Amino acid sequence: MRPPPSLVISMLQVSDQLLKGDKRALSKAISLLERGDPQGSVVMREVHSHAGCAYTVGITGPTGAGKSTLIARLAEDFRGKGSSVGIVAVDPSSPYSGGALLGDRIRMELHYLDPEVFIRSMATRGSHGGLPRIIKGVVRLLDAAGKDIILVETVGVGQTELDIMGVADTVVVTLVPEAGDAIQTLKAGLMEIADIYVVNKADRPGADQMVSHINAFLTTGDSDGSWVTPVLATQAIDGQGITELSKQIQRHRDFLSSTSRLEERRRERRAQELLEVLEEELGQKLRERIDKEPRLNKLVEQVRRGELEPYSSALELLKDVSSPLDWLLSSSR
Repeated sequence: MRPPPSLVISMLQVSDQLLKGDKRALSKAISLLERGDPQGSVVMREVHSHAGCAYTVGITGPTGAGKSTLIARLAEDFRGKGSSVGIVAVDPSSPYSGGALLGDRIRMELHYLDPEVFIRSMATRGSHGGLPRIIKGVVRLLDAAGKDIILVETVGVGQTELDIMGVADTVVVTLVPEAGDAIQTLKAGLMEIADIYVVNKADRPGADQMVSHINAFLTTGDSDGSWVTPVLATQAIDGQGITELSKQIQRHRDFLSSTSRLEERRRERRAQELLEVLEEELGQKLRERIDKEPRLNKLVEQVRRGELEPYSSALELLKDVSSPLDWLLSSSR
């Protein structure tokens, strides 16, 4: 459903203010995406051509690794270099309320009054990859609003949290010395996504050994030798190692730009986002169709009672439809 002309005009005004860097317009546009409001698509369409200049860094790692503190320190470093910064902190969702559990962001308090820093805390809302799909849209909005660097903090690490690759240009995986199962964690999928490793809270016992273990593990992995993944030790709480981390992020950015991999990554992400949006929207239309049609309701009930097998029942249903997409879209007409 398209928004009425009066609302389109209103959204064009929001878009215009957002492109000028207005924080209220930016916040409103993000809220529209969070609610799934059709007006959000008007804003996204208007600002699309103005995005593409910002650089996005994803910070992921287990709970307690100090990611929020690390991001606050990185933001401070980038601001010292004159860069405008956007921060998206993705929190776990409450299984009951759907709200974020870690939304206070006390460690980022220093930046809230800085007009060149925009901070938004968002909930995963059940996303299995640790990132809600709308994060990609939020990053584009921040980009269009003039942010030079966008820092995205994600939930957890491992095979099910690889979605950060679909958002960030550089992925920083943050671990702590106590992570005794870190090597198993690496084997679970982080080798595929980390551009930089950080062992935070390096003042704790075992930090040097952790750095050595990761380096040793990296030498046994597959690599084309073009980018050697650095392993850094930091103490984010007092700023130690942050300057070196910032330098390594810049090094990785220069590497991607010089080898054309930056644009290749972004092209793949745009195509993947299109498929994700289609899957989500078509899935919603299918649920609406099931609610409306008694025949489909009956099929679901039979599957629920165990009278029919789910996989084969779904395929049989699709066989009865000459054009599944047209059939599905017809439910909204």
